[in-house]
Amino acid sequence: MAPSWPEKGNHPHYNSGNNKHVILYYDKKSNTRRTPTQTHFRAKFQKYPYLSRFITKSNQTLLHSLHNSKPNRRNTISLSFPIRFHFFLPYRLFHHMLPRKRLSEGEVVVEEPINNNNGNNNLGSVKKTRNGESTVNESDKSFSSGGDNSNSTGNLIAASSMAFGNSNAQEIDEDLHSRQLAVYGRETMRRLFASSVLVSGMRGLGAEIAKNLILAGVKSVTLHDEGTVELWDLSSNFVFSENDLGKNRAVASVSKLQELNNAVLVLSLTTKLTKEQLSNFQAVVFTEVSLEKAVEFNDYCHSHQPPIAFIKTEVRGLFGSVFCDFGPEFTVVDVDGEEPHTGIIASISNDNPALVSCVDDERLEFQDGDLVVFSEVHGMKELNDGKPRKIKNARAYSFTLEEDTTNYGAYEKGGIVTQSKQPQVLNFKPLREALNDPGEFLLSDFSKFDRPPLLHLAFQALDKFISEIGRFPVAGSEEDAHKFISIANNINGNLGDGRLEDVNPKLLQQFAFGARAVLNPMAAMFGGIVGQEVVKACSGKFHPLFQFFYFDSVESLPTEPLHPDDLKPINSRYDAQISVFGQKLQKKFEDAKVFVVGSGALGCEFLKNLALMGVSCGGQGKLTVTDDDVIEKSNLSRQFLFRDWNIGQAKSTVAASAAASINPQLNIEALQNRVSSETENVFHDTFWENLSIVINALDNVNARLYVDQRCLYFQKPLLESGTLGAKCNTQMVIPHLTENYGASRDPPEKQAPMCTVHSFPHNIDHCLTWARSEFEGLLEKTPAEVNAYLSNPSEYTNAMKNAGDAQARDNLERVLECLDKEKCEAFEDCIIWARLKFEDYFANRVKQLAYTFPEDAATSTGAPFWSAPKRFPRPLQFSSSDPSHLQFLMAASILRAETFGIPTPDWVKNPTKLAVVVDRMIVPDFQPKKDAKIVTDEKATSLSTASVDDAVVIDDLIVKLERLRSNLPPGFRMKPIQFEKDDDTNYHMDVIAGLANMRARNYSIPEVDKLKAKFIAGRIIPAIATSTAMATGLVCLELYKALDGGHKLEDYRNTFANLALPLFSMAEPVPAKVIKHQDLSWTVWDRWIIKDNPTLRELLDWLKEKGLNAYSISCGSCLLFNSMFPRHKERMDKKVVDLARDIAKMEIPSYRRHIDVVVACEDDDDNDIDIPQVSIYFR
Repeated sequence: MAPSWPEKGNHPHYNSGNNKHVILYYDKKSNTRRTPTQTHFRAKFQKYPYLSRFITKSNQTLLHSLHNSKPNRRNTISLSFPIRFHFFLPYRLFHHMLPRKRLSEGEVVVEEPINNNNGNNNLGSVKKTRNGESTVNESDKSFSSGGDNSNSTGNLIAASSMAFGNSNAQEIDEDLHSRQLAVYGRETMRRLFASSVLVSGMRGLGAEIAKNLILAGVKSVTLHDEGTVELWDLSSNFVFSENDLGKNRAVASVSKLQELNNAVLVLSLTTKLTKEQLSNFQAVVFTEVSLEKAVEFNDYCHSHQPPIAFIKTEVRGLFGSVFCDFGPEFTVVDVDGEEPHTGIIASISNDNPALVSCVDDERLEFQDGDLVVFSEVHGMKELNDGKPRKIKNARAYSFTLEEDTTNYGAYEKGGIVTQSKQPQVLNFKPLREALNDPGEFLLSDFSKFDRPPLLHLAFQALDKFISEIGRFPVAGSEEDAHKFISIANNINGNLGDGRLEDVNPKLLQQFAFGARAVLNPMAAMFGGIVGQEVVKACSGKFHPLFQFFYFDSVESLPTEPLHPDDLKPINSRYDAQISVFGQKLQKKFEDAKVFVVGSGALGCEFLKNLALMGVSCGGQGKLTVTDDDVIEKSNLSRQFLFRDWNIGQAKSTVAASAAASINPQLNIEALQNRVSSETENVFHDTFWENLSIVINALDNVNARLYVDQRCLYFQKPLLESGTLGAKCNTQMVIPHLTENYGASRDPPEKQAPMCTVHSFPHNIDHCLTWARSEFEGLLEKTPAEVNAYLSNPSEYTNAMKNAGDAQARDNLERVLECLDKEKCEAFEDCIIWARLKFEDYFANRVKQLAYTFPEDAATSTGAPFWSAPKRFPRPLQFSSSDPSHLQFLMAASILRAETFGIPTPDWVKNPTKLAVVVDRMIVPDFQPKKDAKIVTDEKATSLSTASVDDAVVIDDLIVKLERLRSNLPPGFRMKPIQFEKDDDTNYHMDVIAGLANMRARNYSIPEVDKLKAKFIAGRIIPAIATSTAMATGLVCLELYKALDGGHKLEDYRNTFANLALPLFSMAEPVPAKVIKHQDLSWTVWDRWIIKDNPTLRELLDWLKEKGLNAYSISCGSCLLFNSMFPRHKERMDKKVVDLARDIAKMEIPSYRRHIDVVVACEDDDDNDIDIPQVSIYFR
């Protein structure tokens, strides 16, 4: 029944002056639409369905066309509430329905007021036109759009496919933002959704910042630039093409940036900024602004109420800077974004101060001065008051509590101690003060600890140079460099006690030569850093950069001196890069043969960077990218080359096409092959030998290790990187200089013992691990086993007989149970199955455990069995009035029905009707078994226990199965369900979260919501665009060095960064270990090559010439020669490759030109010598 609405004037949100309103409603009962003047209106979705959300009573033409159209239930949406455009339009509620393509023809004029965060409507309203452009009306002033923007007094141009929304009514699209939610959480995301940001200066750096913010999902991004696109800009800005030359930079950027996320309003401002306009934003970023103007804007932002976060950032050649001011008192809600550390208490002393000891299950991560909160402490209940307490003397498994517990109750057992994270207030100084008193600079490279003060001076000198001369210094101009250095010296001379002893003229000259250029890798790196700072400013999540950060990568310059003529522009899109690196190195970039492995988040950024840098864009160059994955919705929040209409398509193909659109000169080939030993026919020897460099963009260690071995084998540089939430790392693997990627390994993740997961969980991770295992066992593995048996009964039963072990017995028991006692023929059977599973998991098993090990049970040593970290469980009593119980039953029964091919009736999704059915069920009573075996050994790897009767039991089970099979319908098969975490409509996570939370309830473990459960059970890797952008920027700075080819080890940098803190740690790579023998030396990079298809004797003689006596030669797992076996001497005159074929049975494919053998050698003193791998070339 349609709701009744108050008349105009009575609704609390209806009277709003001149604001226009729309009420959309389609009366499904009568299948009719109301007239436009009534309070019900049917919105028909046609080619651009989201336009219907902007209908007002003045749009009579559109209303008439929709009113007269035929009803179509599939193309309708119902809204049963009034919407005020600038406060009550719930855009994100329908975000998943909206196409993201840009509008073209047939658009409709719609006028909307623009909302701003401070109640000022300085920006007027956006008018959307039929041709897709937008204009802005400010009060009674009219601002033109299109044509010559220079004559207008304040153009604000919006992408036509975007609407306004109110963050309070917006829901988070968890499918889209799941990886970002894992980093930020819901509250931070909601704050971002309500934040409007200004980015001023739309060269490469501005575009990168805007991209990262739009992907993050802020409310709106306004792009400001008064200049026009130049050829110079094409080497750093990925949204510009040659067709944009002469257009305003901001206007040219809007439509392509809007495509990244239609939930974000992207606007452009093309005229001179006034400080009053800044009040429309929560944060403002300036990338191209004079120091004088920056001080003026910053003063306004600093004193504004509330303060407006101000960021000034620049990249000048290989130098970059960031300054942040978030106001006089800025509260950081979460300093590092890490989960609070916890510990399980083993004992607490009655002392002053008290000593708290924890179980040695896991090391404590507490630090002196941390605040902690106690809970569940038995005996010393005074600590359970929720009060944060300070600790000191933090150790691996203990700490001291700064509290007198002498008169507290004696500690008995139990207890959890949890870190209490406190907000932190920062007092920022305005730019005017900070310039003269910068405080401590944030360091990135400790080998350059004296660099930040010099760069602080250099950026001020550049500003003064531009204000005096009216332009940037010319690349290669000694005159301009001298002028620049002179200005720097004058500024330094006026610093008094803060004067620098050495201004490093060479570095200042390098600064001056590249000052005009915005390099793509620098823009990508700083785009990530600054984008993250804006997120911090808008949300209070993570510690801000406080307040200056300077960075340089002068080591990226060519090793050979550059002639001024080599730096001159050649009317190329790469002129900015040429002005820093010269034409010769640019030619190397263009002719490089590059292999990018992976085209996900890292891969998209790499392909963009390489296209802009001109890598593989010459006649001899080629870029190969491969990825065997397809695009999913969750990719779109950071893999920015993809759009939602690409979902389901091959990542590499779409990414390659997008990269080619950024630079049409790019020679790129996209493959869909996984790089592994199985695809060496695709990525064969010739392929690897022809490469210049390899760039990894992978998401798993095994693939990285394989590529590392290939690069090691073929002696190719490998640029490695990875991200985890706000953290990122880069590693340079350079032939003969550095160690390889696989030379050092991270320690394996600690796995909980099987008995802990199945019987003695003490945290939610254990519960979710168990839940995921049960889901896969019940709904995937067992149905698959059933199908395996039914597909070939004799082969399956013979395999089980031959195995004859506990695992085979368990498999047969599960198949039999599934086809007999638990077989479902109607949906009601599935509900019964789910109800009995609930009883089994959360009542009967717990009763059995408590019966076998009562609460007062003791171990063989007399210690309490249920001592920490074990938690004594309590059985659950099913209740149909508990929504979580019913939700689990509903989801479990639906999935069980799916495995049996049983349709799901609609009524099961009605809790009331489901409760009626469930309450009629009779659940049998449970009697604990006296001889039940429960595994308690933490080293046990299986819950199945072998028995001498296994073979007899297996034979009996097979007989019963054969009897059952004869009664099954012909062709009967089950449908195994493979866990899919990213589909919230498939009930997979409902079952897993239900299983985990019910189990947590058994053991008094805090429960989690479905989203948190998805992160843990789905093993979702937290990911955000900012850290990805920074990592790829850093790698591409190293790419300059690797392709130049003449750099030393100390020129390269490995990096670890954490944007949350922020922390930047750069260091030289670890050198490759050198092995020496006589006058020879080699590293892991060396591979000894013998050509001309040698015999075994020739190989031994070749080694003898090096002072090495080979006593064993193997190929694969087979021994070709060993000096201890007399018969092996008969092989001396045979070709080594023939021995490999005959003895090792090696099948050598046609594309392979050599085989590898491992040779064990000793010197003349019988000392073993570890020599490199030996390659025998036979073709």
